[in-house]
Amino acid sequence: MKTAICKVKGISPLSFSKYISVPKLPKESASDYEARCWRERIHYDEKENVFIPGAMFKNCISAAAKYLSMQIPGKGKSTFTKNIEAGIMCYEPVYIGIKKNDVEGETLFVPSNGQRGGTTRVEKQFPKIREWEGTVSFLIIDSIITKDIFEKHLTEAGSLIGIGRFRPRNNGYYGRFIVESIEWS
Repeated sequence: MKTAICKVKGISPLSFSKYISVPKLPKESASDYEARCWRERIHYDEKENVFIPGAMFKNCISAAAKYLSMQIPGKGKSTFTKNIEAGIMCYEPVYIGIKKNDVEGETLFVPSNGQRGGTTRVEKQFPKIREWEGTVSFLIIDSIITKDIFEKHLTEAGSLIGIGRFRPRNNGYYGRFIVESIEWS
């Protein structure tokens, strides 16, 4: 078992689209509700420190493994995909050094049902974090995942897959990152 402590830095803005579970006030319009509650789309703790859930990085590297489909040497057509999906964990939040109330908003005209190509549209406000960085801790429990393989997948995940709303994997360009360093233990 290995631990990789990775310093990552955003090379494009970061945005979240977490489900809002705040109830509407009596007689509150949809636009007033949106103006009041849009910051609830941000992931933050009880002290209002913004973080990226570790699962976002886990899903990012798993998607990169599927995308790359790198074959395991000496294992025929087997790829690293299943090993990375099952053999890497990232469960700690990644704090990015910003408070919830310091995040700017971005108003967009989006499909009302949340599905691409929807016929009716509404204005929604999403958080937009222009500059971000943090330290991600990965636990690598599958011994077939070498340091080089992990680094290749994480680097490609940052440039090709991304995290958050409007990431490259979903035809966007937010949530891209570079890996500044990896410390192994």
